[in-house]
Amino acid sequence: MTLQVLIAEDEPILAATLAHALKRLWPEAELVATCAHGADALEKALALQPHVLFLDIKMPGMSGLEAAEELAEQWSGRAGKPFPQIVFVTAYDEYAVQAFEREAADYVLKPISDARLGKTIERLKARLSAPAPGGGLEALLGQMRALLPPAGPSSASAGPAPERLSMIRAAVGNQVRMIPVGEVVYFEALDKYVNVVTQDSEALIRMSLKELLPQLDDKQFWQVHRGTIVNSTCVQSALRDEAGKLSLQLKHRPERVRVSPLYAHLFRQM
Repeated sequence: MTLQVLIAEDEPILAATLAHALKRLWPEAELVATCAHGADALEKALALQPHVLFLDIKMPGMSGLEAAEELAEQWSGRAGKPFPQIVFVTAYDEYAVQAFEREAADYVLKPISDARLGKTIERLKARLSAPAPGGGLEALLGQMRALLPPAGPSSASAGPAPERLSMIRAAVGNQVRMIPVGEVVYFEALDKYVNVVTQDSEALIRMSLKELLPQLDDKQFWQVHRGTIVNSTCVQSALRDEAGKLSLQLKHRPERVRVSPLYAHLFRQM
């Protein structure tokens, strides 16, 4: 069996360096695709179903972590094909490296050294020869949860903590509406905006979810997908479909909100 490898790296020189190093150190592995951004990596990983993915953490658009999260969500039901082994590629970042080490996640640092890459390859060979139940998906999700940024403001930040939002100024057509934050059922990322969904209306704010999240009470507002934050007091039930995908039925809203496998542990008691 030929082992297939996919590389996602937005810097062409670094992608070529990694490809050449893999050819030297792991000649039996076949490079099936090199991707410059996370969305392309996701598309090609689903189409080609390689055994190993090297994902750069920071790429334009969809990051390596986001691509891995979306891949985990879309992988279910693929005829029993084991989930790929994932190696994260990162420039030195103390928080990320500590999280990787704590969760025994596979990672390589830029600039990539043969010695470090060789150790990673040996671990990959061992895992591929004796795959974990479920293809290692649960282990990966555990590793990725450790890499999520803290819900509140960074402890490294020198500035004061942002105040908790009590009121949201949102656009509805040509008007600005004041929405008490407690009335929000969920927030949904829409390109450069966030859709603020209440019991009976929707409105837009020009802000990213990443900027919004630290300003919310994390005991009440839970991120359940890279593009969704829900008001936990509005969760009526958690439902799992035949493919094992989890979604939420929210009070006062007809639509269901999907839950990424990365956040499914929040609803195990439901």
